[in-house]
Amino acid sequence: MGLRPTARGIGLLLGGVALVVLGVALGTVDVVRMGTLAVLAVLGPAAVLAVLDPGRGRHRLAVVRTTTPNPVHVGDRADVEVLISATDPAARVRLAGLRFAEQAATDLSGGSPLRARVRRTPHRVTVTYAVQAGRRGRWPLGPLVVTRTDPFGVARTSATLGESAEVEVWPRVVPLPAPSDVLVGEPDRVALGARTPSTDDASLREYHEGDDLRRVHWRSSARRGSLMVRSDERAGMRPVSVLLDLPARGDDLEWTISLAASMALAMLEGGHPVRLVGGSRPLDAPGIGDPYGWVHAHGATARGTLLDRTIDLEAPRNPEAAEVELLAATHLLESTGAGDDIVLAVLGPLDRAGRAALAHLGDSVQGWAVVRLGARSSDGQDAEASVLALRRAGWRACVVVGGEDVVACWLRLLGSAR
Repeated sequence: MGLRPTARGIGLLLGGVALVVLGVALGTVDVVRMGTLAVLAVLGPAAVLAVLDPGRGRHRLAVVRTTTPNPVHVGDRADVEVLISATDPAARVRLAGLRFAEQAATDLSGGSPLRARVRRTPHRVTVTYAVQAGRRGRWPLGPLVVTRTDPFGVARTSATLGESAEVEVWPRVVPLPAPSDVLVGEPDRVALGARTPSTDDASLREYHEGDDLRRVHWRSSARRGSLMVRSDERAGMRPVSVLLDLPARGDDLEWTISLAASMALAMLEGGHPVRLVGGSRPLDAPGIGDPYGWVHAHGATARGTLLDRTIDLEAPRNPEAAEVELLAATHLLESTGAGDDIVLAVLGPLDRAGRAALAHLGDSVQGWAVVRLGARSSDGQDAEASVLALRRAGWRACVVVGGEDVVACWLRLLGSAR
């Protein structure tokens, strides 16, 4: 970044210096003048470009960048618009003749140059382009790089404009068939045929846009003069915890998160309070409140709130760290559960400690688990042994292969109860 001569300018500058030296050596004033003019032909335009630097001074250009949608799912496209505007005549002079280039993370550009459309008016320039989300995470866009070349082509200046922005990428999710009655029950019946009352069934709150009108408590609404709804997300709907056991090797990491997120959304859309438990996040990850807090189904932001908690999930450093995270998550479920929770777990092959912890958890929850086959040759036996141990402890469990169709895994899990 900065001011520099072009190849033409370098040649002209060197030629001018050579003429000055030659003219002085020969005592020829005309040759010295010619060399001086050649040098000034480079330095003059360079000085003008320095004065017109668009990123400095009172007349700097304003940059606004918008990304739609943001966040975006893996594999989906987002449209980016960068608006560069001049607010006064001096800034308009700086805007004229600029060339623009945008910077984007490889996970958004695929490693290829961005193809942008540029629209110009005397007061503003609009740059639009599309990015493709290639991987879950937070990826930078910008800052904008602008270049200007003088009319003689002897000098060029480049600078960055504006701040960088961030595109948040959610995992790929798959719509899953509605959970069966065997898994979650309906408001008036669950797996054993009896209604499970909500712990907050008698608690009321004011109606929010998006609430299910079937939850309106009409008698209390008439008495208070405003719509009141039951504070549980749907009477009898049990809370659902989705337990993540992330693999230490990255091959199945994104698939595991995608499956867990798809399960969580299916339950959320069914009216259940849902939370994601397990996994680790970088210490510098943006705050999202309590990462293990409940997300309730009412309101337009519930889906985004749940998916935001998956953006910064990262693979454990090694298998030992993965086991520590799983045991910590299991302890959290035991210590914070309401006693009638449903737990949906996406697990790897379990060792003895993991089997014991989940067996103990199975005494207080209705547990459903898919056990992921790994790349090691011994993982098949370990996965089958894990499923057998979970079933003995009262879990419904099945074996899945990392990377297979998410809907097929879900249906196999539901079928494991039959």
